[in-house]
Amino acid sequence: MKFVDEAEISVHAGNGGHGALSFRREKYIPRGGPDGGDGGRGGSVYLLATHGLNTLADFRFVRHYQAKGGQTGGGKLKSGQSGDDLVVKVPVGTIVYDAQTEELIADLTDVDQKVMVAQGGEGGLGNTTFKSSTNQAPRKITKGKPGDARTLRLELKVLADVGLLGLPNAGKSTFLRSVSQATPKVADYPFTTLYPELGVVSLGVGSSFVIADIPGLIEGASEGAGLGIQFLRHLSRTKLLLHVVDIAPYGDEEANLAGDIRTIIGELEQYSKETGAELGSLDRWLVINKTDVVLDEDRQEIVASLLAELDWQGPVFEISAISRTGTQALCNAIMGHLDQLKKDAEEEVFVSIPNELDQAPKGWTP
Repeated sequence: MKFVDEAEISVHAGNGGHGALSFRREKYIPRGGPDGGDGGRGGSVYLLATHGLNTLADFRFVRHYQAKGGQTGGGKLKSGQSGDDLVVKVPVGTIVYDAQTEELIADLTDVDQKVMVAQGGEGGLGNTTFKSSTNQAPRKITKGKPGDARTLRLELKVLADVGLLGLPNAGKSTFLRSVSQATPKVADYPFTTLYPELGVVSLGVGSSFVIADIPGLIEGASEGAGLGIQFLRHLSRTKLLLHVVDIAPYGDEEANLAGDIRTIIGELEQYSKETGAELGSLDRWLVINKTDVVLDEDRQEIVASLLAELDWQGPVFEISAISRTGTQALCNAIMGHLDQLKKDAEEEVFVSIPNELDQAPKGWTP
């Protein structure tokens, strides 16, 4: 199934039921008085983030969602039944916008996170409500209120810990296949990857992370060249970027590796400038792939020259994704980095909690 990361749907909450106009009619009880019940409340529409959904493809076929309306009230003080709420399941990572105002409604980043996007209408009042000492036979009721109706724009940003970045045919999909159970298409031509792919890397009990592979970028992607930059949004939530570089693309000994890397950096900066995503601030590691296609002495010379030309200060890993050489060490380093980020975040939260003893009144002792 093709990856779909945008969709537009309309949601309509149920209308409230009308109040009832009724009077008590029983033998030997003249002038029984009003007994019209209130109308039921209309059902609301909710979006629920659900584990197991990976795309918004279903919303390309079903675009309208309607909750049930409330029933009209009845005699003998019977209230109308409220309409059932409608719960629409969406993938985790879905961002919900109002299509007309572009207002951000919700960012569903957690499993079972739920948000109401259309509220059901209130039920109308029956004539019993309007009974008073001066109006003992009211013939007044109110109608149920209409439910909310709005058009929503759904945008999916996949949730991954690590994002793969690089030119087409750098070996990103091969790396994903070699370290996870994901099976992205791999071929010897550019733009094999057309849609983002996710893979879970498991290093043991309680040690795993998710990698996202997006289509390769080329120079001018920010102006629409190649597949464009529409999938870079999926990298904005990652904690680490792996910049994968082919050490000898297509066997070209004169390949400009530093220029290729600068091309990707330029596209990241352009995307960040246009969207404010700040991808340039994410941790980025350099992964030199396909080291098995060159001799060791040539590889060492190429890598040393590349790092010197780039003045690269970050971590560097040399791997061969197809033979899995160096991939285990890279995954272990990634896991350690993610664990450290988590630990630092927990310590930051702990430090931010005020010490209640420091705020205790003078003279108070525990």
